[in-house]
Formats: sequence, structure tokens, C-alpha cells
Amino acid sequence: MTGLVEVVEVPELRRFELRVDGERAGFAEYVLKGDRILFVHTEIDPRHEGKGYGSILARGALDAARERGQPVVPLCPFIAEWIERHPEYDDLVDHELLERIERRR
Repeated sequence: MTGLVEVVEVPELRRFELRVDGERAGFAEYVLKGDRILFVHTEIDPRHEGKGYGSILARGALDAARERGQPVVPLCPFIAEWIERHPEYDDLVDHELLERIERRR
């Protein structure tokens, strides 16, 4: 990794963006349902893959949810798998809502 790396929420686009030296390198899209944040899609620009940026993006988005006391529902496979590998974030997950949604799929 080089340069300034930051995670910034862009509420009008309903996503968290990963920026590298000011350039968008990826994003995690979400939908709000009540006070819950449902992560639906995460993407890292191919030019930035393999640099650990996906983890930085996931951690930044989940830390923002934690700061606000906002439960999360990881519908995006990347965010769901990231939380599985980082169980210290499992307490953020609204497992009941996640299970109800998955049963409907």
C-alpha cells in the first residue's frame, strides 16, 4: 500500500468508499432498514486488488456502524465472509433479521 488510504461514507450514494490518494478504489454499498444497515455489494477496483484494501474498507464501514450503534446485516458475501474471519465484529450482526432474509431467498 502506498499513499493516503481512507474510508469515507457517501450517504447520498448509500455507500462507503475506499479512497487511495483521493481516488475511489472501491466501495461497499448498503441499504438502510430502520436503524439497521444492510451491506449488499462490495467492490474493489481491479487495479487495487490484492493489496488488502477490501479489509480496510470492511473494517472502516463496520467501525462506523459500531460507532453509531447501528446493527448490520451482511448480505454481501465479501462482508459476510470478512466478519466470519474477524469474529470480534460478529456482535454487530443482527442474526435474526439476517436469517429471516435468507429464508426468503
